[in-house]
Amino acid sequence: MANACDLCGKKRNVGHNVSHAKNRTQRIRKPNLHSHKMQMGESKLRLRLCTKCLRSVKSASKPAVAA
Repeated sequence: MANACDLCGKKRNVGHNVSHAKNRTQRIRKPNLHSHKMQMGESKLRLRLCTKCLRSVKSASKPAVAA
């Protein structure tokens, strides 16, 4: 699917714009997707991740700092 996160599956959301006069028109909310290269074993994957998943992947790959 073109507009979906490869990790969590978040995709577009459909709703309405509502004016002051209560006129409703359709609108589409798309996820904030970023391209990310990831090493899995010997192969490299190119994933399209939403911002939340990208942050969790980057924080999981950081080494823990002992204070």
